[in-house]
Amino acid sequence: MHIRRYQAGDEVQLRKIFFHTIRNINSKDYSKEQVTAWAPDEFDAKQWQERVAAINPFIATINHHIVGYADIQPDGYIDHFFCHWQHQGQGVGKTLMQTIFSQAKQNNINRLYSHASITAKPFFEHFGFTMVKQQSVEIRGQILTNFVMEKFV
Repeated sequence: MHIRRYQAGDEVQLRKIFFHTIRNINSKDYSKEQVTAWAPDEFDAKQWQERVAAINPFIATINHHIVGYADIQPDGYIDHFFCHWQHQGQGVGKTLMQTIFSQAKQNNINRLYSHASITAKPFFEHFGFTMVKQQSVEIRGQILTNFVMEKFV
């Protein structure tokens, strides 16, 4: 597995990972209506490209195939953390999390936090994150539960 920074042109693959992971993995914890709102069939490609470029994620690849991505923002916020739905449990998430921890140390970031889905909460807990609070968020008319998770490093 190789970790690299986002490169222009990665957007299509990252969107596929985002979409299929939510639809195939998060669907175990959220209703069909909720995952459809979260990862709709229709999306604005330009807006997606701008968002991905803005978060500048780390990209996990196996044999030059993108299998996951995650970001860390200057304030320690982890906005996106997605592993390819067909590569769950293969160390992709662990490798990305270790990369985030290294980046936090390098940039003197002492607190990491994220708004983790029901599905991702145990993963974050495994890496030492604790729940600050449970919250409900509205996405395209659907209410989804997630958790503010944090870790001091």
